[in-house]
Formats: sequence, C-alpha cells, structure tokens
Amino acid sequence: MPTPVTTASHAHIVETLGRRIVGGELPPGTGLTLAGLEETFSASRTVVREVVRVLEAHGLLTSRRRVGLVVRPRSEWDILNADIIEWSLDSPSRRDVLIELTELRIAVEPVAARLAAERASAPVRDELLRFATLLSDLGGQGLGDSTEYLEADIAYHRLLLTASGNPLFVKLSEPIAEILRGRAVRGLTPGMPRVGTLEAHLATAQAIFDGRGADAEASAREHLTLVSDEVVEG
Repeated sequence: MPTPVTTASHAHIVETLGRRIVGGELPPGTGLTLAGLEETFSASRTVVREVVRVLEAHGLLTSRRRVGLVVRPRSEWDILNADIIEWSLDSPSRRDVLIELTELRIAVEPVAARLAAERASAPVRDELLRFATLLSDLGGQGLGDSTEYLEADIAYHRLLLTASGNPLFVKLSEPIAEILRGRAVRGLTPGMPRVGTLEAHLATAQAIFDGRGADAEASAREHLTLVSDEVVEG
C-alpha cells in the first residue's frame, strides 16, 4: 500500500505535468522519457509509471516504441475530463475553451429542457422549479457569486440533464458542473447576473413544470445565449 507521501507525490506530478501539457509548455509532439520524469520530479519508477497511466487515460500522452512518451495533439485529449477542463481554465487558452464549452451547452441543454418538459416526473418538475426560484432569489440579492448559488446552479443543471431521459446527455452532467465550478472559483461569475439571465432560467423551469416543451427549449437557449455573451465579453 502506498504511503501518504507517495500518494501526494503521485497527485502532484499528475497535476504538474498535466498543466504543462494543457497549458502549452509541453506542446504536441514533445518527447518525454520515464527516466527524465524520474529525475525531474525526484520520483520512483513505480510512481512515474502510474502518472503516465493517468495521463495516457486522459489522452495527453502516448507511448511509442523506440521513441518513449509523446505529447498528443489536443484533438486526441479527453477534453470533457474534469481534470482537463480545470487545467484548461488556468491556461492561456481559457477564453477559447470557455467559448467552446458554452457552445456545447447551447447545443445540448435546450434540447434537454424540451425533453424534460415531455418526460420528467412531477417531483422532478417541482425540484427544477424550486432550484430555479432559489437561483432567481439569490441572484436578485447580488449573490450570484456565492457558494450557495453555485451549488444550486450545479444541482439545477444536473437535474435538467437527468430529467431529459437521455443517458448521453446525463454523461455531460459532470463536465458542465466543472465548467460552472471553474468559472465561479476563478471569479468569472458575476454577483449580479446579467439582466435576463435569471428570468430565462426561471422561464425554462416553469415551462418544464407546465409541460411546454417548445417554450422550455426556447427559454433555455435564451439563457445560454446570455451566458455566452458573458463569456465572450469575458
């Protein structure tokens, strides 16, 4: 069983190396070796191998015979992995990444809202409306950057995707939670949300509650368009 020191060292190396790759310090095609990583991080071969396994699973590294380890291009990364989202939000390309992730949300969440209006159970409709009302109240008080707002926002969007009944949409719950969390902890979420954002959020939940699929989709799209404007203006 690894000691706490070994475990901490493993996590530290994964994060440090991952951030260097995602941040562009180690661009695609860069070659690395186990021996070189052992020396750089003063780590054992066992720890380094475990680190490499994690980063290979993230799509950041690949092993090539007679070459060693090679940094893979961004197109091959698991870009919806929570670690990669977090590291990307601290990278020079943060704005571009946020725009890409918001475009994904625009493509998915309005459809999820329509499906939720058609498929969600009565208790789920109640819960969505409760979360949306709470978000409206907190935002109206200038608490859009509070922990309570963040937790309610994550819960709302996770429940929305689940209520769609589409397991592929549900798979996006954690990446979207990481996007919301990442914006909040980096001070990118305003205390007083943009005019119209809270209203569109609440209108989406109300339309789902009433079973009005087309209205739910339109309101969700309006909400995310406003979010996109915030991101672009950054």
